[in-house]
Amino acid sequence: MNSTFFEEMNHDFPTGVAFKNVNLKKKVISYFANTGNATIAELGKELNLSIPKITSLLNDLIQEGLVQDHGKVDSTGGRKPNVYGLAPESAFFLGIDVKTHHINIGLTDFQKNLISEFQSYPYLLSNDKASLDELCHIINNFITELPIPKEKILGIGINLSGRINYSKGYNYNLFDFHDAPLSKVIEEEIGIKVFLENDSRAMAYGEFCSGVVEGEKDVLFLNLDYGIGMGMILNNQLFYGKSGYSGEFGHIPLYQNEKMCKCGKKGCLETEASGWALIEMFKESMQAGASTIVSQSNIHPDELTLEDIINAAQKDDVLAIELIAKIGDKIGRSIALLINIFNPELVVLGGSLASTEDYILLPIKSAIKRYSLSLVNNDTQLKVSKLGEQAGVIGACLLVRHRYLALEHN
Repeated sequence: MNSTFFEEMNHDFPTGVAFKNVNLKKKVISYFANTGNATIAELGKELNLSIPKITSLLNDLIQEGLVQDHGKVDSTGGRKPNVYGLAPESAFFLGIDVKTHHINIGLTDFQKNLISEFQSYPYLLSNDKASLDELCHIINNFITELPIPKEKILGIGINLSGRINYSKGYNYNLFDFHDAPLSKVIEEEIGIKVFLENDSRAMAYGEFCSGVVEGEKDVLFLNLDYGIGMGMILNNQLFYGKSGYSGEFGHIPLYQNEKMCKCGKKGCLETEASGWALIEMFKESMQAGASTIVSQSNIHPDELTLEDIINAAQKDDVLAIELIAKIGDKIGRSIALLINIFNPELVVLGGSLASTEDYILLPIKSAIKRYSLSLVNNDTQLKVSKLGEQAGVIGACLLVRHRYLALEHN
């Protein structure tokens, strides 16, 4: 009995004809996934393959249910050719975006459509076994309730904060208490291949593929949340750096202060301009007697969350608006530094703080204008995330799809 494409692809050491066959099928599927439907002639030209070879590959993929024949296409004369494309429901990818106080989950099909209802689950991220077990429990429950067979889910992308080696599956900041890679630990609990990614980088990829990016090749995505992360798209490619730890923007040592950052260093950007910094400023103001609608909610200062402050700002709370503006000014000054260094086409603001829109956007723009070189920033657009909370989930799904379809090297 012949192996299916996915069985061949998951073989540990494909060689010879099988190896070549897998890569050729990946090329065809990748073309459909990234470009769209095509005729046999178009595929042959783009992939530099003969018509008989393309026809043979398509017949195999159609037989396996991965590709569909969409029938005749309009042409300018002569015999009308058939057009082919992906069968969207032949495979699915699950995206998990782990936040500080909740988890976002979504499922995409082979054509990157978000086909399940976007779900958000309460969750407290903590660096212990109980938190990891709860993460696996939430994922398993979500999969159980899906209307598709589990075996059709080819992979799961999980976004976490911190320093992640995506190629080996390790997270060196969270759940690093196993000898085995974290991706393998979760994979054993769920029974589906798992890929780890830094949350800001996955959000950047989501926006680049399906969000606010409109053809720009050099894009910086800033994840303004409890911490500050960055994902970089340089020349249309995610930038990882030598070890995969690029984008630790929040830990640039910009301040001469004695505030201890969560990374263990002092003076990081996050100590003055982040969700954590905003909470500390807000708590100090409340304890000093400042008026705020948050006090009416009987929230103890030690239990204050970033979401509480954002909700207050959206209800026109003066204290929340003023402190968000202060944070925005500091973030804008640091973005000016990035603009001067990278000269990017586009800077995208995402994460929960970006949801405050003009309250943080206006002071950011003002600071960028004051501190960046005008000849440089004139070429840089500043936009707010289009995908919002869905950016990480969509990015996680698309990165898994991208890695499944990456060509192997013998």
